[in-house]
Amino acid sequence: MTRVTDNAKNYVLSAAFQNAIEGIRHLTTRPYRPQTNGKAERFNRTLADEWAYQRVYLSNDERATALQGFLVDYNYERTHSGIGNHPPASRLP
Repeated sequence: MTRVTDNAKNYVLSAAFQNAIEGIRHLTTRPYRPQTNGKAERFNRTLADEWAYQRVYLSNDERATALQGFLVDYNYERTHSGIGNHPPASRLP
């Protein structure tokens, strides 16, 4: 799994962030490249709209459990028009 973020210090220099994504390949967008950063920002907006603020969570554990379901749907079931109406996982070898 790969996580793409911009070059903000809270991603690049934060030990807490690095620990949170342990085992996940972390890539950063190229500086002054809004096309790439736009992809990361669009995913963050989708997370906010369809997972984080979709409903009220009573605990962080409940929110984390809901995230797993969202990611399975987003990556394996939901089609994306930008890649020929296929889910992202279909692009993996």
